[in-house]
Amino acid sequence: MKLNRFCVALALVAAVLCASSEVGLCGEGQIIRMKPGGVHNCKGSQNSAQIEGLARFAVEEHNKNENALLEFARVLKAKEQVVAGTLYHLTLEAVDAGKKKIYEAKVWVKPWMNFKQLQEFKYAEDVPASKASGLGVKRGH
Repeated sequence: MKLNRFCVALALVAAVLCASSEVGLCGEGQIIRMKPGGVHNCKGSQNSAQIEGLARFAVEEHNKNENALLEFARVLKAKEQVVAGTLYHLTLEAVDAGKKKIYEAKVWVKPWMNFKQLQEFKYAEDVPASKASGLGVKRGH
């Protein structure tokens, strides 16, 4: 009987510790502890393979849900928020009928359940013509 109470108490303590110290994908190879409910900027890692994969997933899901033909281009900004899992706030660039546009997407991930869901996908703005061609790459260098 005492062993059962001890096991239950230990499980509760472990659950509280896990819930209060969420980790995210934003740190390139490093663990980042985040406060539940807070939004954390993913500085310098918006082009990580995991974040890019989530952005590609968002575009694919949007295309499937809306019968659209957007083509993923790149991630511009990434943030994450601890919820029951992690909610990724992504600003991305995609090509729509040959024209680059900026979109905002939210992807909810619960890795322990193998769960990934597009929560929101919306148009933000067109990419200015000066940035759309070449994306700042200097030719001949």
